[in-house]
Amino acid sequence: MPRIRTVLLVAGAAVLAKRAMRRRIDASPLWPLPTLEEPVSGRPRSRALRLLITRRETVAEGVVQLRLEGENLPAWQPGAHLDLVLPSGLVRQYSLCGDPEDTSSYTVATRLIGAEQGGRGGSREVHEQLQEGAEIEVRGPRNRFPLAEADAYVFIAGGIGITPILPMLRAVEASGQDWRLLYGGRSRASMPFLEDVEKLAGAVAGRVTVVADDEGDRPDLASFLHDLPATTAVHVCGPEGLMEAVAATLPADADLHLERFTPRTSTDGNGPFEVELRRSGRTIDVPADTTVLSAVRAELPNTAFSCEQGFCGTCQQRVLEGEIDHRDELLTDGERADSMLICVSRASGDRIVLDM
Repeated sequence: MPRIRTVLLVAGAAVLAKRAMRRRIDASPLWPLPTLEEPVSGRPRSRALRLLITRRETVAEGVVQLRLEGENLPAWQPGAHLDLVLPSGLVRQYSLCGDPEDTSSYTVATRLIGAEQGGRGGSREVHEQLQEGAEIEVRGPRNRFPLAEADAYVFIAGGIGITPILPMLRAVEASGQDWRLLYGGRSRASMPFLEDVEKLAGAVAGRVTVVADDEGDRPDLASFLHDLPATTAVHVCGPEGLMEAVAATLPADADLHLERFTPRTSTDGNGPFEVELRRSGRTIDVPADTTVLSAVRAELPNTAFSCEQGFCGTCQQRVLEGEIDHRDELLTDGERADSMLICVSRASGDRIVLDM
């Protein structure tokens, strides 16, 4: 009997303690730890799809095109891209260059970029490991480079930068709008879809200007962009040097739209600062030559990341306090208000608080 009495007393005390704890939490939702909204850390920005690689072909020197098939695929518009989850787990972004009306497949193309050119292994993995008959996980599509509404269009593409522009050319040609293209590359043989764009131009003189380095050509941006009407939209995709040259040539109020291969690089504001990880109860220092991601992973090794270039969104974190120096090419204005990509972005001040 004494043993039964003891068990009942312990059980009763546990029930009373649980009720007291519940009253305490109801009275103060932030006790004993912050009860914040679910963090966005590592969440995919869109649902993943498993697609079948049904065609793989070389469309220019060093450029492979893949056809990825599925059923009832999400719609997309010219300028959109896919995230490809490569066999190693790397996530890389490739512009869609097929037909937006085709809901059974996506088409992407990628140029092989060696380490000496700044490549980090993603393109080599595509070229060497993605074969016909294999499945691949993709996310998206997403569009940070949409075709603007305009009366007329000027397009400038550098090398593989033609991929997001090709569907734009098809769209404006189908609508009967005026357009011109300046397309540059190392050689004609290395320029994908050159035949496609020349066919789109038809017999209209001056519609497509091809500039090949090995032919001794140099792009004359000043002449090509001279005296554009204010209602003309300029879309550019290519290396950073091309972007800067176009922006410097156009007037400040021009309708300019850019898509970069890599995020903007800047040493301005690369000072040290402090990061508080609110959920973990830790505060870490981020030196001037270290990313927030690297500093955080030293404390929280399981922090999700992938591209390390501000493109994929895997490392997106909610910001609770502090001003953000955004350096990514992905987040919308709304997302920038309270989150950051910690692989590239930094604090504007001397301290920032993350929901981690």
